[in-house]
Amino acid sequence: MKAKSPEFSRTTITELMIPSYANFGGKIHGGILLSLMDKVAYVCGTKHCGAYCVTVSVDNVNFLQPVEVGDLVSMLASVNYVGNTSMVVGIKVIAENVRESIVKHTNTSYLTMVAKDDKGELVKVPPLLLETEIDIRRFAEAIKRRKLKADFEQQMNQEKTDFALQKEINLLRDQRCEVNLRN
Repeated sequence: MKAKSPEFSRTTITELMIPSYANFGGKIHGGILLSLMDKVAYVCGTKHCGAYCVTVSVDNVNFLQPVEVGDLVSMLASVNYVGNTSMVVGIKVIAENVRESIVKHTNTSYLTMVAKDDKGELVKVPPLLLETEIDIRRFAEAIKRRKLKADFEQQMNQEKTDFALQKEINLLRDQRCEVNLRN
């Protein structure tokens, strides 16, 4: 299986933000942006592996700045990492106010996609050909994020196993909550 560069599958989707995309506060609903991120990740991942791709996780969705009605939003996607059957697609979201020529970076997110065949079985994806320092940095960062996520999940599972009510109540002591246990 021949390696493919991130450039091979790099994808941009651009869409005008219309009033029906707005939330109750008048800004573009986060769910609209997440849907667009999922679409561009699908295209990018599918271009890389030539197979149907599905999203298995979405990491680090931070809404840095609001997106306004009338903004032209571009989703820039790149395969940053590949495993055996999975890929991490990095997405940078840019919103442009076309009337005022103001461009702002509103989101960065990482979606893990897996490749499947026509029967729904996982399929191996091509290796990633790293051609630039940026490619290497992104691949290494993805490895570090995966390790941090695995360590966090392991720690949380251990904490569930070792649950001690009084210890958890002590953790809540200086928080904005009240504990009133019912018997």
